[in-house]
Amino acid sequence: QLHLVESGGGLVQPGGSLRLSCAASGRTLDDYDLAWFRQAPGKEREYVAEIRRSDGHAYYSDSVLGRFTISEDIPANTVYLQMNNLIPDDTGVYYCNADGIGADYWGQGTQVTVSS
Repeated sequence: QLHLVESGGGLVQPGGSLRLSCAASGRTLDDYDLAWFRQAPGKEREYVAEIRRSDGHAYYSDSVLGRFTISEDIPANTVYLQMNNLIPDDTGVYYCNADGIGADYWGQGTQVTVSS
């Protein structure tokens, strides 16, 4: 069983930056494809970024490409999302996801609010 806990959300002004963390316990993250999703108020959850184990590359949605960076620290069993040049449309609850070994795991989410 894999347990994920997100942190690092908060209130930030447009143009600012945040770094989200997703700490894992129970299993090692390098067995899983890792991703970040977000959900804005009144909208469906949407894909943000991922690290695919099949090729080791990072992928991003068009809306965050060039502004967000997904990374991982394998010894720390943690995945990160560095978010720069934030805009109000980035507001939402951000969720960490780990997919693999026949299971799909989610964290509880962390709130990001971009507002002046």
